[in-house]
Amino acid sequence: MTAPTESSLADYAATARTWLAEQLVLRGDAPRESVAVFHDLPFDDERALLGRIQDWFRARYDAGYGAISWPVEHGGAGLTALHEEAFAAVEREFETPGQHELTSVSTELIASTVQLFGTPSQKEMLVRPLLRGDALACQLFSEPSAGSDLAGLATRAVRDGDEWVVNGQKVWSSGAQFAGWGELICRTDPDVPKHKGLTAFLLPMDTPGVDVRPLRQMSGGSSFCEVFLDDVRIPDSLRLGDVGGGWGVTLATLGFERGSSGANMDLGGGFAQLADDARRLGRTGDPDVRRVLADVWMAEKVAALSAQRDRETRLAGGEPGPMGSLRKLDWAGRLTLVSEAAALVLGPRLVADTGDGTYRWTEHYLGAPGYRIAGGSDEVQRTIIAERLLGLPAEPRGDRGVAWKDIPR
Repeated sequence: MTAPTESSLADYAATARTWLAEQLVLRGDAPRESVAVFHDLPFDDERALLGRIQDWFRARYDAGYGAISWPVEHGGAGLTALHEEAFAAVEREFETPGQHELTSVSTELIASTVQLFGTPSQKEMLVRPLLRGDALACQLFSEPSAGSDLAGLATRAVRDGDEWVVNGQKVWSSGAQFAGWGELICRTDPDVPKHKGLTAFLLPMDTPGVDVRPLRQMSGGSSFCEVFLDDVRIPDSLRLGDVGGGWGVTLATLGFERGSSGANMDLGGGFAQLADDARRLGRTGDPDVRRVLADVWMAEKVAALSAQRDRETRLAGGEPGPMGSLRKLDWAGRLTLVSEAAALVLGPRLVADTGDGTYRWTEHYLGAPGYRIAGGSDEVQRTIIAERLLGLPAEPRGDRGVAWKDIPR
């Protein structure tokens, strides 16, 4: 597809702004009040929030703004990622119902994965519903015993005729308590090296034997869940990709995740909220406060310039490639920097509610560390950057070429 011109993107943005103005109200110039990284809501309130977001996704999709860069034959608008960015920039000018990890996972990660690896019937069943917000799907990847070594997972799927019987445990599955589907990665062959013995499945979350247990996070909410699988039977028709091809499916989903990391500048707090609170507290004359506010401001400007460079790369017909890991690492570091700035600006107010509204920063401070793990830990990102961007030798691995069952655990 030919890259659009700046003028055509401006025209597209103007048209989108007109449509958005008919649906929503302008956000205004005041900084966002919420600085939370993760939701801290009762179950029913979180379910209601998801419902409002799904309604908005349906309205966007039906108007042609829901899957902008997807091909028309796959349910999209057939435009470019630059059009998608242009719409997102205009949408941020308006008050939307909010956001949730589960809707992002469904539309940006799992819909794309199903479109890439799914059978025609799987695509027909799930892609459009996921893109439109009619269906919600979570990731069932990480396990307590595997940590960042995702390929070392132990959840087993054993073939039984036209079905697979699954036993094991998953953890850190965002939104699993609300999801209708899960993208499940299992070990189907323990006699081959760990990367080669995995298979992916599409799991209806109401299948007998699936037990979802929300985990209380230190930030207060229960965005993450652990999921227990006890003799869960999955028809082979819901296998996603080839038997033994699960690592390729996994890498594709993780690639979509890292590519979208950091794209949402509204997640958590930032310079605008920090500066506003510093002014209200009379802290802007403190040289340390001024320094840390400048650090946050510069970090946000560098992130915006990096996004612009990626945009210009796409305008020239290129792709950022593994730069997604660099962007993700920078984004997680920026969230941490904001936490450090909030601690300096607020002092004791960060840990004691004085009734002036500043205590809300605890939701950012306690939530930010989660994104040093989500989508691949900082250490994993550094390894990817070292090997794929800098061309450094691969890390030595003692399990290379060793059957999974023979790896000491």
